[in-house]
Amino acid sequence: MMTLRQIYELAIDLGIKNDLRPKKEINKKLTRIKKQYQKLSKEEKSFFDKEKLTNPYLDSRIHFDSGKKIKKVIAGIDIDAGELLIAEKLGADAAIAHHPVGKGLASLDDVMHLQADVLSQYGVPINIAEGLMKIRISEVSRSVNPINHFKSPMAAENLKMSFLNAHTPADNMVATFIKNLIEKNNPEYVEDVLDILNEIPEYKEARKRGVGPTLFAGDKNCHTGKIAITEFTGGTEGNPKLYEKMAQAGIGTVVSMHQSEDHRKEAKKAHINVVVAGHISSDSIGMNLFLDELEKRGVKIIPCSGLIRISRNK
Repeated sequence: MMTLRQIYELAIDLGIKNDLRPKKEINKKLTRIKKQYQKLSKEEKSFFDKEKLTNPYLDSRIHFDSGKKIKKVIAGIDIDAGELLIAEKLGADAAIAHHPVGKGLASLDDVMHLQADVLSQYGVPINIAEGLMKIRISEVSRSVNPINHFKSPMAAENLKMSFLNAHTPADNMVATFIKNLIEKNNPEYVEDVLDILNEIPEYKEARKRGVGPTLFAGDKNCHTGKIAITEFTGGTEGNPKLYEKMAQAGIGTVVSMHQSEDHRKEAKKAHINVVVAGHISSDSIGMNLFLDELEKRGVKIIPCSGLIRISRNK
């Protein structure tokens, strides 16, 4: 059995271990935030989100903790009042969502800075990556502002159902998983990338459901060039103007979770191949890697809300 706090801390720890950035860079950012906090006035400190001092992924939070020991959880991509009622009916002790709600959703823009750091590793100058990402981050901040953020957390509290979400930690896990797999197989052509993805169980199931890995831009018979895993983690899609800069940095192919039409058009202009692995199926891989760790610790997993549950413990 585990406490909800232990599950949450495990998610953050796994997120850090699987972050595409070096751990020392994450620690440097946390140290900088602590120094900024110490300089605040007493009034400013009262409004400061103290989660920032220890959690580099503010889109992942505990939303309600009943205090119960956790033996069985319901886990899904999106959890709202409906799933929480299902959790109660099935006798679950907690619900675990992937996508953020509550304060996690309100802080979605905060984790997007990760994308600039990752892009710099692929050769995009950090000042350019940060400059273009700041524009997109401000857009996302405004877009999530009017949402009814606390609808699901309040439902969890009314039902006395423990509830958390793990967004960027799970996305980090799938990003590292795919990056390692691509590097191990060293594909030469874009078609080879698709073949590699199509061997992954979650993507096989997604193909049966009609939403398997797809080529959004480019030609499957073209050489991949340098392959970048830049669109699996970091909150949501970055600035479409980045593709031009990515091409200038020598990137030939991007493997992505999902992509908007504006992003696809910019990728085509920059002659970058884009392989879209799939949104919910990719989210499922990240969640499964996390849930497998809970399973190892004796927690029973009940999948819901689109989660393609594949256990790698068997």
